[in-house]
Amino acid sequence: MTKDAIHAKLKEIKTPDGRSDLVSANMVSEIFIKDGSVIFSLNVEADEAKAMEPVRQQAERAVLALPGVEKAMVALTAERKPGTASATAKPNPAPKPPQQPKQRAQGGSARITVEGVRHIVAVSSAKGGVGKSTSAVNLALALKANGLKVGILDADIYGPSIPRLLGITDKPEMIEGTRTLKPMEAYGIVAMSIGFLVEEDTPMIWRGPMVVSALTQMLRDVAWNINGELDVLVVDMPPGTGDIQLTMAQQVPLSGSVIISTPQDLALLDARKGIAMFEKVQIPILGLIENMSYFQCPNCGERHEIFGHGGARQTAADINVPFLGEVPLHIDIRERADSGTPIVATEPDSDHTAIYLNLAQSVANGLQNAGRVAPKIVFE
Repeated sequence: MTKDAIHAKLKEIKTPDGRSDLVSANMVSEIFIKDGSVIFSLNVEADEAKAMEPVRQQAERAVLALPGVEKAMVALTAERKPGTASATAKPNPAPKPPQQPKQRAQGGSARITVEGVRHIVAVSSAKGGVGKSTSAVNLALALKANGLKVGILDADIYGPSIPRLLGITDKPEMIEGTRTLKPMEAYGIVAMSIGFLVEEDTPMIWRGPMVVSALTQMLRDVAWNINGELDVLVVDMPPGTGDIQLTMAQQVPLSGSVIISTPQDLALLDARKGIAMFEKVQIPILGLIENMSYFQCPNCGERHEIFGHGGARQTAADINVPFLGEVPLHIDIRERADSGTPIVATEPDSDHTAIYLNLAQSVANGLQNAGRVAPKIVFE
C-alpha cells in the first residue's frame, strides 16, 4: 500500500462533470497512511459539495478495496473563495448601514484584529478527550510563571471548560462607555469564555455562523491588554477541524499552534489532521505534546503505559514537527483541574509543574524562532 497505488486508483474516478479525474483535477489532499488506515480529503468549492458526495463515497470504497487497507476515511473540504457569495446565502437588496473601514491583511484575506496581544497560540487536538483544555490552562499558567503576560481564550463554544478549570463563577462586565468586555482574571492571567456569559448547564444550540460570530467578538471586543500588552494569548481550541478551526487558521494572525495528543493511534490520526490543517495555511507547528503518556502507581512505583507510549514522539519525527515532551496521567492533575485549582498555580514546586514549565519554555523558544510576524493591517 503506497500513495502511488492510491493515486492510481483515484485516477480511475471521474469528477461530476466527467471531464477529468480526481487526481488530475488537483482535488486530492495529502494522503496519510498508518497501520492500515488511509485518510485524505477532496478539496471542492462549497456549492459543489452536494454533487461531490457520491464521488466521495466512491473514492472511499475504491481505496478500501486496495490490498492492505483496513480503514479508509475520505472527507470533503469545501472552501469558498474570498469575495464569493455562499451557496445558501440569499440576496439582500436592502441598503447596508455605514461600516467601519474594512481591515484586511496584505495578500487579500480578511483578518480579525486582536489589540494588545503580541502572540496568539492555538492549543489544539482535533480529538476530544485527550486533556487539551487542562493542558492549555496549565501551559498558560506555566508561560506566566516563566515571566510572560498571558491570557487564555476558550474557543470551544459548545463545550467551554475554562470557567471550571480556573474556578471562575463571576460574569464579565462592559468597560464604561464602550462595547468592550473586561476579561476575567484568575491566578495572574486574564481569560474569556462563552461559559462566563451563560449558565454552566445551558446547551449552545447554534449554527456555524453564530459560533464564528461569538468567537470573533471574544477576540476583537475584549480588552485583552487591560493590564498591559499580552505576550501570549493561548487559545483553547475545540476538537475537530470545523468552522472555528478554519476561522482561527485563516482569519486570526496565529503565531503558532501546539498539538495535544495521547499516545494511542486513534488520537494521533486526528492530531495529524489538525497539523495538516495548520500547515496548509502556513501556521507554524510549535510542537506536539504527548498527554497521559504513562501512569506511575503512587503505591508501588510501577509504571503503566495505559494508552501506549511514544506514539506522539514517533509521529512528530515522522512528519518533521518538534516534540515538546510527555505529561503523565496523574490524579493530582485531574483533581486540581476539576476543582478549579490548576496544578501549576497551586503546586508550583511539584514534579508535574516542572514538566509544564519546561513545555512552556519550549513554546516560548518556538515563538522566538518561528519568524511568523502578524500580518500588516491596511485600510481600504
